[in-house]
Amino acid sequence: MELFYRHYGKGQPLIILHGVFGVSDNWVTFAREMSENYEIFIPDQRNHGHSQHHPAHNYFAMCADLQEFIQQHTIQNPIILGHSMGGKVAMRFALEHPDKLKALIVADISLRTYQRRYHHLNMIDAMLGVDFNKVASRQEIEEQLKPHIKEDRIRLFAMKNLYRRQRGQFAWRLNLESINLNMDEIFEGIHSDKTFEKPTLFIRGGKSDYVKYEDYDQIYRNFPKADIKTIENAGHWIHSDEPDTFINIVREFLDTLRSV
Repeated sequence: MELFYRHYGKGQPLIILHGVFGVSDNWVTFAREMSENYEIFIPDQRNHGHSQHHPAHNYFAMCADLQEFIQQHTIQNPIILGHSMGGKVAMRFALEHPDKLKALIVADISLRTYQRRYHHLNMIDAMLGVDFNKVASRQEIEEQLKPHIKEDRIRLFAMKNLYRRQRGQFAWRLNLESINLNMDEIFEGIHSDKTFEKPTLFIRGGKSDYVKYEDYDQIYRNFPKADIKTIENAGHWIHSDEPDTFINIVREFLDTLRSV
């Protein structure tokens, strides 16, 4: 599948995979900070952003997309960083293709299966419920979303997926119908007996429950060289909650790879 992507810098390749409802644009600030020493690729994953829509949305399909993306752009020995859903894609890819990457960074997600989460389902319902025939501005769309998505940051995060069609009407870029039908696939765990024996960094938010202490055993079984760091004041969106701390942790890890 052809994936839209953003590209910055030169040097060691670093691929960044966003989470569900995300877009490549969410990582532009981070990419620009890192682009002095790294060649950054940020694809929109299938059914998100400017990339193609498809009824299948699972980790095997997204790993196949990633493999095709790496081959298509002749990316050699990349470091892969994935957040949330993107982290599960990155973990699955590393376990299935350990020879294709140099190192792995996983942001606030574990390997386990997650139960359906209210805020994801609520966001889908709210976005599907917007009547685009009755709005002429982003502000009017936000007013429709406010009763259902009360947190300003999450509401603005969802609205990054808006665009204007040629006829002037707003629409969602992401394929909400496919994502909605495949939410159980997105919450599904990564179950594998394989190991990834290369450097691995897990970064978890101290205010998030996506990576719990009881997840550590499974992480170390599949990723025996994993280092797990916690950003105490961050929630699930650790790269936006504590951007300076996040980038410093990533940089420290990447510095250790220079001799690898």
